[in-house]
Amino acid sequence: MAVVKITDNNFEAEVLAAQEPVVLDFWGEGCAPCMMQSPVIDALADELAGKVKFGKVNVHEEAALALKYSIMNIPTIIVMNRGVFKEKVIGLQDKTALKALIERCSKAE
Repeated sequence: MAVVKITDNNFEAEVLAAQEPVVLDFWGEGCAPCMMQSPVIDALADELAGKVKFGKVNVHEEAALALKYSIMNIPTIIVMNRGVFKEKVIGLQDKTALKALIERCSKAE
């Protein structure tokens, strides 16, 4: 499944209204760790297609979303489940750490 470009215009439909967990990758151009994070996100998007939605938020283009979620450093990964903020991790994450984060945040309450 392709990673969705998340903007202020589609945030409600793609993230808040999603029935599956949503992993948001807040990134910026010229950020080396962000470029290293991207292939990990892409691989997980393929592996977890249909179970988890993945989106990328460019903090330079979507400053309001970055401010709303207190993004101070990039890359930052946020997991939402059924429109509810679950957890945020800062810095480059490997595939194993991200899968554990998604599993933790996807459990029914």
